[in-house]
Amino acid sequence: MKQPVEIRFLGMEPSEAVASTARAKAYKLDRFCPDLMSCRVSIELLHKHQHQGRPYAVRIDVTLPEHELSVDRVNDEDVYIALREAFDDMKRQVEDAVRRTRGQEKLHPTPLHGEVVRFDEAGRCGFIRTPDGNEYYFAPDNVAGVPFEHLQVGMQVQFIPELAAQGRQAKRVSVGKHRVG
Repeated sequence: MKQPVEIRFLGMEPSEAVASTARAKAYKLDRFCPDLMSCRVSIELLHKHQHQGRPYAVRIDVTLPEHELSVDRVNDEDVYIALREAFDDMKRQVEDAVRRTRGQEKLHPTPLHGEVVRFDEAGRCGFIRTPDGNEYYFAPDNVAGVPFEHLQVGMQVQFIPELAAQGRQAKRVSVGKHRVG
């Protein structure tokens, strides 16, 4: 990190233990982006006069070349949990920013369209045929949006193709207004 981590405590006395935890988590972000320029962490005690529970809010601002990232208002009654969740969110943002910079954005698989053509004798899996004649099997846990039992032969579906040990498999099978072909 190019600049030291800035830590601010709002509505509470500074705690070296909390600050040390925040610094350690901030320096771990360097693993994902070695050219991280700065990291500012604000830890605030909310509703100081509340009788039960004292929620903490954590805000993190990170500067990267060409990117300003922030995580705002991660709240929890345990300051360490609030810090962990805020830094987990920031880690995801930093990883995404690095991928975009490198041109490695996550590519989502292209869904295929097909028709349910049959079910096995036990009713534990079904088969979808695409317009090009390929067949894909699917199990109840591969169906999204409707119960497996509601699927019928002839229904038009959309799915994500995957090559599995058992052959071609359909994941995230959904029913709706899908075109075929």
